[in-house]
Amino acid sequence: MMGSQKYTLKEIALYFLKLGTWGFGGPVALVGYMHRDLVEQKQWLTEEEYKEGLALAQLAPGPLAAQLGIYIGFVHYGLLGATLTGLAFVLPSFIMVVILGMIYQVYGGMSWMRDVFYGVGAAVIGIIAISAYKLTIKSVGKLNLQSLKVNWLLWIFYVMAIAVTVITQQEQILIFIGCGLIYMLVKSPPRWIKAPGISPLFLFAETGFWDYSKTTLVQIGLFFLKAGTFVFGSGLAIVPFLHAGVVNDYHWLTENEFVDAVAVAMITPGPVVITVGFIGYLVNGFLGASVAALATFTPCFLFTVVLAPFFKKIAKNASIKAFVDGITAAVIGALVGSVIVIAGKSIIDIPTAVIALASGCSLIYIRKLQEPQLIAVAAVLGVVIKMLI
Repeated sequence: MMGSQKYTLKEIALYFLKLGTWGFGGPVALVGYMHRDLVEQKQWLTEEEYKEGLALAQLAPGPLAAQLGIYIGFVHYGLLGATLTGLAFVLPSFIMVVILGMIYQVYGGMSWMRDVFYGVGAAVIGIIAISAYKLTIKSVGKLNLQSLKVNWLLWIFYVMAIAVTVITQQEQILIFIGCGLIYMLVKSPPRWIKAPGISPLFLFAETGFWDYSKTTLVQIGLFFLKAGTFVFGSGLAIVPFLHAGVVNDYHWLTENEFVDAVAVAMITPGPVVITVGFIGYLVNGFLGASVAALATFTPCFLFTVVLAPFFKKIAKNASIKAFVDGITAAVIGALVGSVIVIAGKSIIDIPTAVIALASGCSLIYIRKLQEPQLIAVAAVLGVVIKMLI
């Protein structure tokens, strides 16, 4: 549709189904997997197409990894491709969090899951750190004198985005747009700038599977629609927003239950934002989970498929390319900042630090090692360590 197809619609849908099933590590790792698999190894996408998708995904509200997946489906197969890749990517983790919600309702807590997350969270830091490093090299450049001389402004954007993300623990959309505009004006100002006068499966009954309240269902729909529409960036950015509404405003969950919900999101594959399905299930059963997930992901799908055709057409323009390069540098910096923020919550002692370091080194030096295998080992280590201490 928009270029020569190097793959079939079935192949790209199956890829995202597998990524949604086995892709651990949150948004930083997931966008890294997409680059590694689709750009470097399979060569289904060009570097330019990937960068365009990453920039558009960051500009539009909603979960970063899901938006990038939707855009990738759109690149060669339009609306149908975007729909299939989006569903394939989100559906596996949605099913998992609903099942975990059912287990939670039966057993009333997730202390064992926190023990698992003790090891898994540390391993995830190692995984996403490697992904963030690779994205930095690709988008900003290697950290050497030559790169600093040539891309000094991109490095400033990159470091600034890291600092802002670490300090605020959120990704700031205005910084991304500002970096894009500044880089465009410096590298390739558009002609109109100079023109005068123009400005810029359990016992369903016991787990509450079909239990729901119509009033609460509407509240869930409106709240998560707002979350999906107005929260930009990765799953990290949406967590404070969800906490304020779910715990403080509506009192749907307790503090411990909310922490459990975040833990579920981190130890399941696919987008971190799928925690909304778990929260929706605890609040209002299966219908609550479905409405929460649908309301959260619909805005990002609509923004992506509406903006993608226009974004693709104008992306060849030199000024737009400079704008995208500036945004991309800030985006990658924000993702690195997110790694630091997550690490601060996951690396809490010497064992977790060792697990994180060993995970990163393992991915570098053991080429046949897959992320799910690493996550499984880390989960077992976490349980064993917690039993001993």
